[in-house]
Amino acid sequence: MSDLVLAILHHLLILSLAGLLAVERVLARPGLSGASLGTLARIDAAYGATAGLILVVGFCRVYWGAKVPAFYLENPVFWAKIAAFAVVGLLSILPTIAILKWRKQAKADPAFTPAADDLAKVRRVLGLELVVFALIPIFAAAMARGYGL
Repeated sequence: MSDLVLAILHHLLILSLAGLLAVERVLARPGLSGASLGTLARIDAAYGATAGLILVVGFCRVYWGAKVPAFYLENPVFWAKIAAFAVVGLLSILPTIAILKWRKQAKADPAFTPAADDLAKVRRVLGLELVVFALIPIFAAAMARGYGL
């Protein structure tokens, strides 16, 4: 039963992360200011918290799930999945820093709006995150079918 609960939590968290990332990309558009900027900052914080929960639940699945840890730890497809997750995490640093900076500037100046070039850069990185993120379920499906063993 615990394996089922862990699997459900893991999948729901992954889907939530994808949704949060997509919402961030939609919100980070020209004209971003005020309340939308605050919403973007909260979405980004939820994104980070969700990513952390994915790591915790994933760790629990590896060590306390139905499969033995070696199933995961000795599988190169598992490590490719982890690498894709890490790349997404590293890519997310730039948007998070930008959003925090924008939020601080907006608190000092309620009329603040991010520069078009800065927004475009953040949107590109968020788009790249989505592309790399798409690899995660691909690797997961391959691993579940025994690839890499």
